[in-house]
Amino acid sequence: MNDSIEIHKYRCLLYNQELMPYLDAHRWQRSLLAERINNPSLDDVLILLEHPPVYTLGQGANPEFIKFDQDKSEYEVHKVERGGEVTYHCPGQLVGYPILNLQRYRQDLHWYLRQLEEVLIRVLAKYGLQGDRIPAFTGVWLEGRKVAAIGIKVSRWITMHGFALNVCPDLTGFERIVPCGIADKSVGSLAEWIPGISCQEVRFDVCQCFAEVFGVELVESQLP
Repeated sequence: MNDSIEIHKYRCLLYNQELMPYLDAHRWQRSLLAERINNPSLDDVLILLEHPPVYTLGQGANPEFIKFDQDKSEYEVHKVERGGEVTYHCPGQLVGYPILNLQRYRQDLHWYLRQLEEVLIRVLAKYGLQGDRIPAFTGVWLEGRKVAAIGIKVSRWITMHGFALNVCPDLTGFERIVPCGIADKSVGSLAEWIPGISCQEVRFDVCQCFAEVFGVELVESQLP
């Protein structure tokens, strides 16, 4: 007699995208969120992509953390509904947008943020790197330098926005802001520890670690 219990894994649709303008991805997230608010039984989603250079501010962000004139900016700047301060996205930074119904996991935002950090810490461990948390801050750090930023929005316990992992970006874009409002800590990227690393190889590890941490079955999906 087999007494083993089969543990049900929720499906999570995986969209592996390439470079996508920030506003296109933002509209897509909002659409997925609205569909799931209307129909909470829909599958969860994980979007992985890169963005062309863009600055984004969380809803309560302090504009003093931007060091350039937004009215005369050559850079794209968008204020959005996530938490957190100003950050920078660009090619070479792997961005993840989980659209998860937390009622399937745990209805606890602090728990969710720690789980996202755990995903990234496990990714770094695959490369022999020790990712750290710093109490009072959100994100993941390597030897005191911030390599991953996290900012989320949750509506009816369904998430949007997510994490950004600096794999091999041009970090000079961060010099025009106070990243995440933290003036005394610098930003780093995995390429400084692992020369030649690419977003393509890290995507696989992010998917594997995300599936482990959240206990989901990732299903490769294509845009219609």
